Amino acid sequence: MIITGEKMTILRIYTDGGCSGNQSSENIGGWGAILEFGEHRKELHGGEKNTTNNRMEMTALISAFKAIKKPGQTIEIFSDSSYLMDCFRQKWYEKWEKNGWVNSTKKPVENKELWQELLIHARQHEISCFRVKGHVNLSSPATNTDALYKKFTEWNGSRFSFEDFLYVTKMNNRADELANIGIDEQRP
Repeated sequence: MIITGEKMTILRIYTDGGCSGNQSSENIGGWGAILEFGEHRKELHGGEKNTTNNRMEMTALISAFKAIKKPGQTIEIFSDSSYLMDCFRQKWYEKWEKNGWVNSTKKPVENKELWQELLIHARQHEISCFRVKGHVNLSSPATNTDALYKKFTEWNGSRFSFEDFLYVTKMNNRADELANIGIDEQRP
């Protein structure tokens, strides 16, 4: 499937989240999301204090889902969060729900309330999740785009062209920029 140059009938969501000062008591988090449908694009961002990187990754996707006006969409989600993508792709949540929101180490699932909210939204649509390498500087001569494309196809299959990979990476970088705006807006 070609992402660039086609009239899209699939809603695509690109998300990123981050946390400045992660693991400290005075950290600031931000998230960014981009929704694309055909020629339409919507960018979202936000942030909060005293959070975590994973919470911001999840908040980005929740916020994107909340911006969707009607259920039953076919959605492709692109994120550099292995935590988020692996949960959906490997269906960790099915075991968590079956085991009363306890993980494989018999501990309570972290971010349970966010996972539950995400699942409510995700179950209203047909979703596919794809992992992206984050923080890729495509304009740097040191960036080995061929190797990154190979890794992208290892993660996601061979359905994406090299041009698709470049476009997805560009959109992931924009979602990262939006997350940084969310962080900056939380600073005093």
